[in-house]
Amino acid sequence: MRDTRESRLLLVLLIAIAFALITVDIRGGEDSPVDGARQAAAAVFGPIENGVSAAVDPVGNAVSAIRDSGERHDRLAALEKENAALKAKLGSDDRNRSRLNQLDKMLKIAGAGQYGIKGAEVIAIGAAQGFSWTITIDVGANDGIRRDMTVLNGDGLVGRVTTVGPNTATVLLANDPDFTVGTRMEATDELGFASGQGDRALRVELLNGKADVKKGDRLVTFGSQADKPFVPGVPVGVVSRVDPSGGNLTRTLYVTPYVSFTKLDIVGVVVEAPKKDPRDTVLPAKPKPTPTPTVTVTVTPSADAPLDGQYQQEQ
Repeated sequence: MRDTRESRLLLVLLIAIAFALITVDIRGGEDSPVDGARQAAAAVFGPIENGVSAAVDPVGNAVSAIRDSGERHDRLAALEKENAALKAKLGSDDRNRSRLNQLDKMLKIAGAGQYGIKGAEVIAIGAAQGFSWTITIDVGANDGIRRDMTVLNGDGLVGRVTTVGPNTATVLLANDPDFTVGTRMEATDELGFASGQGDRALRVELLNGKADVKKGDRLVTFGSQADKPFVPGVPVGVVSRVDPSGGNLTRTLYVTPYVSFTKLDIVGVVVEAPKKDPRDTVLPAKPKPTPTPTVTVTVTPSADAPLDGQYQQEQ
């Protein structure tokens, strides 16, 4: 329709009629004269409206669901993040607690033996394709570490330093087949040499083939000349088996080491040897034997039993 004077007058007239009908409808309420027309329009356009609503509502519901799902996802992600942080904190606390315990035990050994030690952390193990049992620690020449120094932890002898770099060092573990250390039996002072056997017990050859040794006896390091590579008195292990002597010049023992070589974390390098051999003082206290309970049974004779303890035949 072109914009003419007649069209503008017609538009104004239609708007005036619309306002007049709205006014009449509002004032008439339920008795409004246009109520019939409104119901007829509802009958015609109602199904169309319902159809459009049916088509649009799922979209609206889906949008709402997506929005709610997003909010739930964000909340779930936040909870998972908090949970992960809490687990990490707990794990860190557990690890720190374990390290503090290891350090405390190692300092007690160092104090008992009067060893001057440099604490270190195990940062690597020997190559999988290698045939030696070694670890790498995070201290080296810059920390005063030298080749052929004794390495221990809170349980006992770990090994000896074999290679030193500026900030790291390699330690040959006591269970390596190429490892040998002089040992001394607790109390009896019998001397021998302990050799590593990988994941098996240490093999010890006592110099005295007739030495009186039994399962449960304990050994410490004998020490080396000038305390290199081994200082004296470091706990080695407990005798788990004794081979028959058989008249040989030496006697073979098998010793379970105090140190678990697959669980090394905090270790100490002995940078200053003790002024006096600590002998057996660094060994842990022996466990006290558990007393065996004694049961006493008291027999009370019955009132019908004969006094002389003999049964009488019935007459």
